[in-house]
Amino acid sequence: MSQYTVAFAGNPNTGKSTLFNLLTGLRQHTGNWAGKTVVTAEGRFTHKEHTYVAVDLPGTYSLYSNSADEEAARDYIIFEQPDVTLVVLDATSLERNLNLALQVLEITGRAVVCINLIDEARRLGIDINLKRIAKRLGVPVTAISARNRTGIDELLDQIERVATGAFQAEPLKITYSKEIEQGIAELIPMVEQTIGSRYPARWIALRLLDGDHSLLSSLKSRISRKDIPVSGEVAGHGVTACH
Repeated sequence: MSQYTVAFAGNPNTGKSTLFNLLTGLRQHTGNWAGKTVVTAEGRFTHKEHTYVAVDLPGTYSLYSNSADEEAARDYIIFEQPDVTLVVLDATSLERNLNLALQVLEITGRAVVCINLIDEARRLGIDINLKRIAKRLGVPVTAISARNRTGIDELLDQIERVATGAFQAEPLKITYSKEIEQGIAELIPMVEQTIGSRYPARWIALRLLDGDHSLLSSLKSRISRKDIPVSGEVAGHGVTACH
């Protein structure tokens, strides 16, 4: 039986933890992220012939470094590289929730977008075109109601498709202004020279342009801990190789 890791990401109050608890039941435990007071929950569930290790990331509105919760969620997705990042959205607040989904897709295409509270959206007369959203985002999109346990089988099937590689994503690529894109293009080779090609160089370059010192600190710590051979300096942006 194959085993995969699924990271549950989402804004607060989207029903993310409700879905996590529904799938893992009593097969879970809690703890703290290394070096942080942020609580993490981990559990297991099975679907067909596969076992999944589920990690409930802290509820966040973004993956920037505005809080310990955001840093923990960001670092897990970047450095642990789960087989699937499940982004749970609130069907009644899609516009606000999609911000996090777009940030996740800039880091990884191994994602499934799960629109929860679909029953509440229908009650409010909100019609959601799943196929159009999926085509635009380039990853599987499903609608569920975790509290009513509807749509769960379809969700698990989509998780399986991404985890096993049966689905090849073409995630939406956000194009920024000419100046930002030029800065990203100049930084990417230096980022790859410094930390290798394992991590999402474009997203890291974008965050460095934004002056994300927390990410820089996490990168240096990771490089040092993993003893990754690196060289060079990302000139002008404060990213110096760690030896």
